[in-house]
Amino acid sequence: MTTDLVDESSVVEEKYPATVGSHVYLSKHASVREDRRFVAGEGRYVGDIEPPGTVHVAIVTSPHPHAVIRSIELDEALDLPGVITVLTGDELAADTEPLRQYLDVPEVQWRPLAVGATRYAGEWVAAVVAESRALAEDGAELVMVDYEPLPHVIDPEWAVDPEAPLVHPAHGSNIMTERSFAWGDVEGNRKRATASATVRSRWNRNSTVPLETFGVIAEWDQHRDLLDVWASIQMPQFPEQVAASLRIPSNQVRVHFDVDVGGSYGVKRGIKHGVLVGYLARRLRVPVKFIEDRTENMNGGDFHGPDRVFEVEIAYTETGEFTHIRIDVLDDEGAYPGRSPLQLAKPIGAIVGPYRISSAEYNARAVTTNKTGQVAVRGFGQAPTNYAIEAAVDAVARDLDMDRLELRRKNFIPPEEFPYRIPSGTEYDSGEYAAVLDNAIETADLEALLRERDSIRASGKLAGIGVASCLEPGGGNAIFENLMNPRNDKTTFPEACRIRVDGTGAVTAIISISSAGQSHETMVATLVGEELGVDPDTVAVVRADSLSGFPSQSPVGSRMAIVLGRAIHAAADLIKTKLRTIGAHQLGCSFEQTEYCRTSVVDSNDPDRRIAWDELVAIAHRKQHKMPPGMEPGLEVVHVAHTPRSGTLAAPDGTVQLYPCYSFEVHLVLAEIDPGTGKVDLTKYAISHDCGTVINPDVVRGMVYGGTAHGIGVALYEQFAFNRDGQPLSGSFMDYLLPTAHEVPDIVESEHCTPSPLTSHGQKGVGEAGYMGAAAAVAGAINDALVAAGGRPVQSLPIKPSDIWSALRPTSSSREDRS
Repeated sequence: MTTDLVDESSVVEEKYPATVGSHVYLSKHASVREDRRFVAGEGRYVGDIEPPGTVHVAIVTSPHPHAVIRSIELDEALDLPGVITVLTGDELAADTEPLRQYLDVPEVQWRPLAVGATRYAGEWVAAVVAESRALAEDGAELVMVDYEPLPHVIDPEWAVDPEAPLVHPAHGSNIMTERSFAWGDVEGNRKRATASATVRSRWNRNSTVPLETFGVIAEWDQHRDLLDVWASIQMPQFPEQVAASLRIPSNQVRVHFDVDVGGSYGVKRGIKHGVLVGYLARRLRVPVKFIEDRTENMNGGDFHGPDRVFEVEIAYTETGEFTHIRIDVLDDEGAYPGRSPLQLAKPIGAIVGPYRISSAEYNARAVTTNKTGQVAVRGFGQAPTNYAIEAAVDAVARDLDMDRLELRRKNFIPPEEFPYRIPSGTEYDSGEYAAVLDNAIETADLEALLRERDSIRASGKLAGIGVASCLEPGGGNAIFENLMNPRNDKTTFPEACRIRVDGTGAVTAIISISSAGQSHETMVATLVGEELGVDPDTVAVVRADSLSGFPSQSPVGSRMAIVLGRAIHAAADLIKTKLRTIGAHQLGCSFEQTEYCRTSVVDSNDPDRRIAWDELVAIAHRKQHKMPPGMEPGLEVVHVAHTPRSGTLAAPDGTVQLYPCYSFEVHLVLAEIDPGTGKVDLTKYAISHDCGTVINPDVVRGMVYGGTAHGIGVALYEQFAFNRDGQPLSGSFMDYLLPTAHEVPDIVESEHCTPSPLTSHGQKGVGEAGYMGAAAAVAGAINDALVAAGGRPVQSLPIKPSDIWSALRPTSSSREDRS
């Protein structure tokens, strides 16, 4: 096994890798191999797996946002025929460790089942195990819990008040962490500015609500001391955390990654689900299955997304040059912070967005409230920051009475300055932001768009054009853990690939990740095919389990094309090196004199002298007499790759190389609004997108379109709302609105390519594309319409018809926080 020790500085000096035109399989239209089984209904999800003798779990949940558990009566439930057992929090806590917190908050103990008190409505209190899910649900209704309600806090801004009720009294505060940073000549850049614009905005709580809720099955083999787990997960260190909580060695937990995940976009973490079911499987010695119902998922699944209050200030000169940016953010983590506060580190790696700003301030606070927990939703929290920055840029344009597109163009980082180091220490790898903007203008036909907007306005309706120019950091590594908790000195998020060429010459790639629809099999086969010169359709892609696989941190942070791509590239190089060594031995020349040329090894001095693939493979596997002396037989290698530019802890001032690669997108959208009802129709939508070298154009467009639809939902429809009593108001799709095909317009997309100098073929991340700028663009379109009609901009998402109605009436008060 080898590790990636490439000198990054030497890589960066090569401005860009090979151009798109030199690729054989990359950037070409090709079938998405996963589609064959999904379209035929042959996906294999957790719901499809049920070992013989499987029993099922249903959950007893708290009706109170905060309450002491006085007692739990189980007798009636246990007497129900078919009920096997009922597990309480006290029992589970006695035999397990608390779930991992990523901050140093030892007084905040997070467990699958509440112990002593509940801290949000929907929190799990007991687990009923029965012969069927229906019987388990019947048993759950018979569990009687005596609660003593306690004061609760729902509003994150109240949570920081010293008089607010404490979610975790032992911690002594609702503030879990707060960090402040300042980079560059803050004072000088403030003095150089002639004015500043400050926008307070709110990204209300929403998530991804995939059609498949979280599911997990665990089976304990007492003869081998092995826990087998099948789960719909997308979470780093899932096997290790399950093992740690269950107090068993990590090599006694085998998580199977060859399970299709029915959507995730970051939220399928499920650690408490895995620990609960794993514990029950060990205790009962039978397979145990738990699949959330929709209410369990939406109210108590701990999968909500960012819930943030922003204040962004941009200082600028009279000509519109940005000189300084300040971002203050308050993030509501819910009752248990878990991994979610780490998302507050991500803006540090893109603190100035795509703009040339030489100083920045960043102040971040994470608080607890009596709500279900949040996790990293699509982009690890970057989309909310993009929205807040773009709202402030639009405010500067209004103050200066300046065209919003030209203001952005004026402040874009110019292409000749890449790689570009931002004030917080991160270096952007590549970009041509003005060219992407020009593509968007051409794609949208801006002049026609303006005429249509004006025509709608003349008809008596409101209309506006929104623009957003946003970054998508990709290739996530572990350094954000160090930024939010300096005691954590983790610096790498490795990824690995095994490539095997068997005795017949067939190629197999083995990876160790689950897939939630990101088309990893297509990506891996395409990259392996490109590297080795074999048809990707002939490359088998296999998912190893957590014991037979290799280091992996799961597909988060748009890192698979970047980091797994790097591992594939290096593993393929090892295969080619061995084949060249065999070829040189057969050709009677030096290794340096050979070239690997599309499955053949060629004498570079005489291209007619070559050894073909079949012969090379046969020698490696079966013809020892033709092998170089001392060479190991076979063609199988593993390479473990670091994230590019990782390996350095944050400096004392917080400067750090956070993410290695930066994709970019520009959205232009036309919104039409009925002034009587406040209903918004998005009539035109154009995107220009740059994710470096495209691996598969159809997969990329699918990511862009799906992410844009997701962002439209955030801007206009989706919110997990709570009333003053702490009760969730969005327990089903009747209450949590999602955009349908009727609400998502036709999207016209164009691509631009600035290859990354840090990856195997110039590829960057694309898993969060579309979503990064859609919410900001749609909000900008609505506010353009409102301001033109004499109203005030709305700076809280989602923007509802009632918000528009209020914004058009200057005498009405501003909308209060609806959390």
